[in-house]
Amino acid sequence: VSDASGCSMIALLHTGAAKFPPNLLSRSRQAVFPLFPAGVLQGFRSIVSRKLASHGFGASMAAMSSFPPQRYHYFLVLDFEATCDKPQIHPQEIIEFPILKLNGRTMEIESTFHMYVQPVVHPQLTPFCTELTGIIQGMVDGQPSLQQVLERVDEWMAKEGLLDPSVKSIFVTCGDWDLKVMLPGQCQYLGLPVADYFKQWINLKKAYSFAMGSWPKNGLLDMNKGLNLQHIGRPHSGIDDCKNIANIMKTLAHRGFIFKQTSKPF
Repeated sequence: VSDASGCSMIALLHTGAAKFPPNLLSRSRQAVFPLFPAGVLQGFRSIVSRKLASHGFGASMAAMSSFPPQRYHYFLVLDFEATCDKPQIHPQEIIEFPILKLNGRTMEIESTFHMYVQPVVHPQLTPFCTELTGIIQGMVDGQPSLQQVLERVDEWMAKEGLLDPSVKSIFVTCGDWDLKVMLPGQCQYLGLPVADYFKQWINLKKAYSFAMGSWPKNGLLDMNKGLNLQHIGRPHSGIDDCKNIANIMKTLAHRGFIFKQTSKPF
């Protein structure tokens, strides 16, 4: 079945070649390709190549199906939610601490760490905070302190094999705020050390701009729109934001993008 230009069947034969039995693929090509002048086929390939090149993925159709190896064994997708109000309260305190462990070879989620955190300086959540994040007072009351949650994170990292020096992993955030401002700022306020693994990360906004050639000023919403992805869950839910980040990363990786650290060394 093809559309008016015949491109649908041609695209199927090109991009789905690996999935066809060799004898069926050969017969299909023989049946379909003679129906089109050489110029049509050449024009189709040219259109696809230009489209791929315009998105920074090279000029080969192979970029659509290949999955080049990443530089890291695992990506640790993180997105904090914190106490907030208008005007902003100080200090802000982390109230949701989610991490997704993303396999760098398959780009699939292998494990999840997710805890809510009891704020201590401003223990009562503001109506603005609840409306923005969906986190109600009962979700943070009686939860562990940030210090206790950081201890749990370290235990989880060890259990997942992420502290093994031979395993390369890196955190991924939507912006630099989480690990450049929020975590070190609260740890400094509370007199807590910041683990070394929190000191290097990939800013997904920068990675997306390198891959797509445009800056996503509205963050996840713009990136999902640019990649024709459906938004997962509720905006400003930490765990849902992590799922969106992971989905965007998987899509970019399948298009041939290689993720690199964007943060500067501390």
